Amino acid sequence: MSFNFTNKEQLKEFQDKKLKETVNHVYNGSDFYKSRFKNFGVAPDDIKGIEDLSKLPFTTADDLKEQYPFPLLSVLLSDVVRIHSSSGTTGKRKIFAYTRQDIEDWKEMFARCYRMAGVGKGSRVQIMVGYGLWTAGVGFQAGCEGAGALAIPTGPGNLDMQRQFLIDLQPDVICCTSSMALLLAEEINRMGLRDKINIQTVIQGSERCSDAMRLNIIAQIGAKHLHDITGLTELYGPGAGIDCEYHTGIHYWSDYYILEIINPETGLHVKEGEIGEMVVTTLRKQAAPLIRYRTRDLTRLVSGECPCGSIYPRHDRILGRSDDMIKYRGVNIYPGQIDEILSQIQGISSEYAIYLDRQDAKDFMKIKVERNGDDLSYNDKNISNNIKSIIKHKVFVSADIEIVDYGSLNRSERKTKRIFDMRD
Repeated sequence: MSFNFTNKEQLKEFQDKKLKETVNHVYNGSDFYKSRFKNFGVAPDDIKGIEDLSKLPFTTADDLKEQYPFPLLSVLLSDVVRIHSSSGTTGKRKIFAYTRQDIEDWKEMFARCYRMAGVGKGSRVQIMVGYGLWTAGVGFQAGCEGAGALAIPTGPGNLDMQRQFLIDLQPDVICCTSSMALLLAEEINRMGLRDKINIQTVIQGSERCSDAMRLNIIAQIGAKHLHDITGLTELYGPGAGIDCEYHTGIHYWSDYYILEIINPETGLHVKEGEIGEMVVTTLRKQAAPLIRYRTRDLTRLVSGECPCGSIYPRHDRILGRSDDMIKYRGVNIYPGQIDEILSQIQGISSEYAIYLDRQDAKDFMKIKVERNGDDLSYNDKNISNNIKSIIKHKVFVSADIEIVDYGSLNRSERKTKRIFDMRD
């Protein structure tokens, strides 16, 4: 069910009410949560509203692994109508259960994302994300149909088919990972198809996208807007938030979940505007609710009012993951730091790769960076020296920089691998 909130006070009252309902629901429906609450010394009656969130214990990915195959289940299994799974690379996958109402709520959240991006009746949406156990394809399609748009579910890969449909069906919206968007943009540009397609809006998610990469995709495709959509399997799937036409931050649906930003080391709240780890608590989820779930995603809250007038709060784009941290010569480095530096450098493309190796008990870092496709000056030495100097100044480490030809680094139809750690 969708609610129309006219002001933040109404939204806050709704959050307080739904948080109390959720806490009671998981306490009475889940042996895991009941045991965790008792061990933490908290009871449902202790929670009066969102100000009491810190009284509740965190939930982590380890908890999900320990409860395989139906973690956090808070309803009867007979009430579950679907499961989805993460695309985990090691160990058993994280499986999440959904009731029929969960599916409807997810569809409404996603449709809201499309509508905020200006997508609705009359729009044609080519959906180039994976279908199957993971949440991407079915989420993008259900939300698209919920918004009244025409869905073209091509799935990922198969550039020949994607290109043909872009020309023949004239979709004005594409949905994909940023890696797939770049791959497609370069193909369109290489084959001179800009005048034969009609892409106005790119909706992308699943991986971090630098400012340089965003500008590269928009320039080569000719789109007017590129929107970042957020979400994770634990939180229904994609559709948890999106940036509006002003692109001043991700509006997240705070009537479906509460967002906290904490210091990943201390677990305490950071000041507004400071980078920290996203922690989410669901307000309507029935089958597998989340209570203070540590996502490991890093971002910061965006203060002030958005020019679009929405009452929904904002957070910054996902800046990386706390478990993506690289430890190099005693310094903690997030790939996003390198990303941001390279986005400011003239004469290079958006693509790079970081290689870590160890020789004689000493770590070495090499960063390969592509030369800009339009830059024929080949001023590699000045560019590499500039990058090396800025990284040394801002990240406090030394790295060898190698400038390579445009298009020589790996492209992917899903997520591009950028870190290659060959240390023991």
